Amino acid sequence: MKITAIYLYAIHLPLHQPFVISYQTYNFMPSVIVKIETDEGITGYGEAVADEHVTGETWESTYHIIKNTLAPVVLGHNPLEIERLHDLMNKTIYSAPTAKAAIDIACYDIIGKKLQQPVFQLIGGRYHDEFSLTHVLSIAEPELMANEAALHVTKGYQSFKMKVGTNIKQDVKRIQAVRARVGEDIAIRVDVNQGWQNSATTLVALKKLQNCNLDWIEQPVVADDIDGMVEIKSKSIIPLMIDEGLKGSREMLEIIQKRAADKVNIKLMKCGGIYPAVKMAHQAELAGLDCQIGSMVESSIGSAAGYHVAFSKKNISSVELTGPLKFSKDIGNLAYDVPFIRLTDKPGLGIEINEETLRELTVYRDIVR
Repeated sequence: MKITAIYLYAIHLPLHQPFVISYQTYNFMPSVIVKIETDEGITGYGEAVADEHVTGETWESTYHIIKNTLAPVVLGHNPLEIERLHDLMNKTIYSAPTAKAAIDIACYDIIGKKLQQPVFQLIGGRYHDEFSLTHVLSIAEPELMANEAALHVTKGYQSFKMKVGTNIKQDVKRIQAVRARVGEDIAIRVDVNQGWQNSATTLVALKKLQNCNLDWIEQPVVADDIDGMVEIKSKSIIPLMIDEGLKGSREMLEIIQKRAADKVNIKLMKCGGIYPAVKMAHQAELAGLDCQIGSMVESSIGSAAGYHVAFSKKNISSVELTGPLKFSKDIGNLAYDVPFIRLTDKPGLGIEINEETLRELTVYRDIVR
């Protein structure tokens, strides 16, 4: 089997409402969709959702790298040879994990369709039958966040991820307001997205939050401050998760060696796709480290890819891949059974792509043959 053509679509995914985190407000999500065709007539889809604050990639640069650098290199190669393809991509360009993830995901979709197996069966087999969904609360006034949380409790949600990181005093009020509204039995996870900057500031905030019964605090300090995470972990009783500070196997090794976190957030867009994510989960397992599969708010394509990794690994205990629920229009049909997600046994990623919607959301496109 050989790759004969790669189609690129730069698209804007429309959101039901703006998505607000510490460093950005998104009115829509920019994404790059890749469709790979083969000489056997099998087609696979991949996705790249870039975040310049995390990997240094932008929507525009990702599109350019795939079109002019990665696509010409993998063209003509066998999509089943994942190790070889990653080696080719890594030798061609340093880093650029989001761009590589799109190629990787599309190839896994092809492999699954070729073998008539879901992707999770190719990377370890099904371990989990279902995952509980966590509703993400964008940054807003304390009362508004509390109201949104209360509404979603009535819909069956049992866990929330709160986005904070703009102002510590206000963040503490936000967290306390949500906890007071939903009661003690609902899980609350807090994602600071680097917004508290350093360990000293973070420890001040955590002291005020000790009685809020939080599952964990995610990435309170700047991404590269692994030592800051070590200090926080040694002085706080609240579990700590690393997200932006974990990009690939190299950072995973440092986190393990320094015992810098209780849990790590693996994202396909940060590490280069399904294949590197599986390697990182194995690293974490050897160190007894718990994992989550997260996302950059991706469509059904990227979200499905993340779920396949999560469902196949024992030490992945939580997921945050609810992008499709945030979109007013999606290009795929990944099915959620709110407040749960359960994967089917359909081959490849297990989803169908609406080509008409894909064209409708496309800003510009190209073909590499």
